[in-house]
Amino acid sequence: MCGIAGWIDGERYLPDQQTVLDNMSKTLQRRGPDDSGQYLEPNACLLHRRLAVVDPENGRQPMIAQAGNETYALVYNGELYNTDELRSQLKHIGCTFQTHSDTEVLLNAYAMWGKNCLSKLNGIFAFAVWEKNSRRLFAARDRMGVKPFYYYEYPDGLIFGSEIKTLLANPLVEPVVDEDGLNQIFLLGPGAIPGKAVYRGMKELAPGYCMTFTPENGVHLHRWWKLLAREHTEDEKTSIEHVRALLTDSIRRQLVSDVPLCTLLSGGLDSSIISAVAAEKYRKQGRQLTTYSVDYVDNAKYFQRNRFQPAPDSEYVGEMADAIGSHHQNVILDNAAQADTLLDAVRARDYPGMADIDSSLLLFCREIKKDFTVGLSGECADEFEHIG
Repeated sequence: MCGIAGWIDGERYLPDQQTVLDNMSKTLQRRGPDDSGQYLEPNACLLHRRLAVVDPENGRQPMIAQAGNETYALVYNGELYNTDELRSQLKHIGCTFQTHSDTEVLLNAYAMWGKNCLSKLNGIFAFAVWEKNSRRLFAARDRMGVKPFYYYEYPDGLIFGSEIKTLLANPLVEPVVDEDGLNQIFLLGPGAIPGKAVYRGMKELAPGYCMTFTPENGVHLHRWWKLLAREHTEDEKTSIEHVRALLTDSIRRQLVSDVPLCTLLSGGLDSSIISAVAAEKYRKQGRQLTTYSVDYVDNAKYFQRNRFQPAPDSEYVGEMADAIGSHHQNVILDNAAQADTLLDAVRARDYPGMADIDSSLLLFCREIKKDFTVGLSGECADEFEHIG
């Protein structure tokens, strides 16, 4: 997880606004605790906060590239799962690389193919590219909207960032929640309408969308991907093989990391599959996977069996950890700590969310972060199953 932000203004001389830029960057410090960077021109600035996962030494951002008569500056939050394939393809058509980071691959892909590079990307991402000579900003968000991107447009200018609080750190953005925002908070929460934010004038770049911005012409949106329904023609055996291949390939691609990686194991179907595939790959490499689960003080005392949950999660967690041979860690949380962290969880989300579910996840991740930088989990897998 990294953080990106930017400010384009056709009138303001942005170096005079350095305090504002610093404040915007500080809001992203938790997303990117390892490094920070800034690309600054008289009327344009890109900001980056980095959580180093791949190529910690050479993947600093903003990253700059020269191609033809254009200079490109990129800020990027995400991960490409087909980095090696894209790098090989780009090398074949003349690109050279100084790092093994996916950031450099993305930058070269955009410089080579423009917005058409999006269809070639396998991953999760939100990124923005400033084209210096053309005085144009291009930004894009991944297919399912895993990585966030908010923006605020005003006459001759645009402010964007990974978090709502980043935009609110700029005095041009007023923290006003209008009737539409209140409806989203109270009627749709913890979600929001794709493409919208709860603050007046602020918008979200919707999943599967990209945009261009110039001070002269403003924002232009383009939907570059959408989910399509097709008739299923495979028989049962082929379907099983196809799903297994797609699922295991997806998990294995997400295990690429130059920093410590673990998985979250609840004992349920989704996290168990992820942990099993990860443990198998680690075992072949002579390593042992570490798994984490969460439990609560006195949960065993008050747990009552029912048809929906015939046994506590800990029983399934133990069975899975033994079966895959992981080094398992169990984090115990208490109710008082969850209550004390409710406000921190709201601040992290930027608006009211799922109460103790958010605060417990925040506390859980804080414990994991003491030893691991990356964790794979089955969060949202149910939603993807329903989509499928």
